[in-house]
Amino acid sequence: MGKKGIEVLVGVFVLLGMLGLVFLAMKAANLGSVGGGDTYPVQARFDNIGGLKVRAPVRSAGVNVGRVTRISLDPKTFQGVVTMELDREFQFPKDSAAKILTSGLLGDQYVGMEPGGDDKNLAAGDTVAQTQSAVVLENLIGQFLTGKADSAATPAPAAASTPGPK
Repeated sequence: MGKKGIEVLVGVFVLLGMLGLVFLAMKAANLGSVGGGDTYPVQARFDNIGGLKVRAPVRSAGVNVGRVTRISLDPKTFQGVVTMELDREFQFPKDSAAKILTSGLLGDQYVGMEPGGDDKNLAAGDTVAQTQSAVVLENLIGQFLTGKADSAATPAPAAASTPGPK
């Protein structure tokens, strides 16, 4: 194999490496499913969205069923409004619930959809009525510490006095 053949092989190797990096970058940015497909938008209102981000997955039973496309603040109710695009192949009942959940202990947040039992399905532009806001780890730790501090501050009941030996 001559010098030109080695240069071609090195060029192919570099090109494959660059394609691999582009693939990893798209996966890391949650852009793995570019092109979307047939989807329909729904909204959900949360008191606290925590660290939820645009392009976060929407999952039901661990399966990706859509993506978060927009996050805004309602100026009247001061709630976070999350707009999601759900795949048309997944039709959720109108009484479904949306929860903001966390992958692992300190992982990324996503929207979990729990299907309800209604006969009618969510349509494009509908709002999910039942929601559960994100659980913020700092708030949980603060409640835990406050609860421990309150219980430590209250004096223990006095022990009943028993007459000792004389």
